Amino acid sequence: SVHGANRLGTNSLLDLVVFGRRAGKHICDYVSQADLVPPPTDAEGYARARIGALTDGKAGPHGGEIAEEMQSTMMEKVGIYRNATDMQAAVEEIRELRERYRSVRVQDTGKGFNTDLLEILEFENMLDLSLVTAVSALAREESRGAHSREDFPQRNDEAWLKHTLAFLEKDTVRLDYKAVDTSIWQPKPRRY
Repeated sequence: SVHGANRLGTNSLLDLVVFGRRAGKHICDYVSQADLVPPPTDAEGYARARIGALTDGKAGPHGGEIAEEMQSTMMEKVGIYRNATDMQAAVEEIRELRERYRSVRVQDTGKGFNTDLLEILEFENMLDLSLVTAVSALAREESRGAHSREDFPQRNDEAWLKHTLAFLEKDTVRLDYKAVDTSIWQPKPRRY
């Protein structure tokens, strides 16, 4: 990994250029050999039904309200300084927000460039990522980089020197792990 647990912000364009190219090449190599799941038989119908459900004119909550609640939950309970109690509460709140999202409707039902629809579709992905982030952070019982657990203040290389792999399967987050390659760079504590 390039930044590990420490990439908090600033410009990542160089990362995008370098790793975008590498990822593209890797994807080409992978798909030429992989046993892939066939695409859905009616992908267009699925997409039309999904958008139709959001724009059908029925009354429902607007996604903006739910988005603000998600942002508050993530900032207050899954921010840089974290603990199990707050993160567990965040997981439950996000699950409830995901349930409420199922009845979200857009205000603008126009068929032209519809930013309201675009934001709602993007927000669904943000809800998924917030759940994965909260579950992953709750599982990692240590502090590492910008992931600072108040209830586990020390780094624990013996148990946690590994990458977290998260899989969202319907409403369940399944976690798996991959060892960190330390053959070139050995981990050591940061001194500030």
